[in-house]
Amino acid sequence: MPTISVFFGITIRMYFDDHSPPHFHVYYGEHAATIEIDSLRLRYGRLPRRVTALVLEWAAEHREELKANWMRAEKHQPLNPVSPLE
Repeated sequence: MPTISVFFGITIRMYFDDHSPPHFHVYYGEHAATIEIDSLRLRYGRLPRRVTALVLEWAAEHREELKANWMRAEKHQPLNPVSPLE
């Protein structure tokens, strides 16, 4: 599963051929979650409140890049890195 971004100890990854709806995986220490790209809704898992806020801010800034990476992943093409939150 390719890592597409890392910031503040948060790792963002996407799987190739993952199930719909389009989403990304978030890892922070022992916490893990999946977040839908279109709605930015936490779909599965649990993250600390501050981490959730940072990830949602990052995802809102990079939504188009995330959608493009999702389409690339469906075609088994290499994923592009996404700039971290600063």
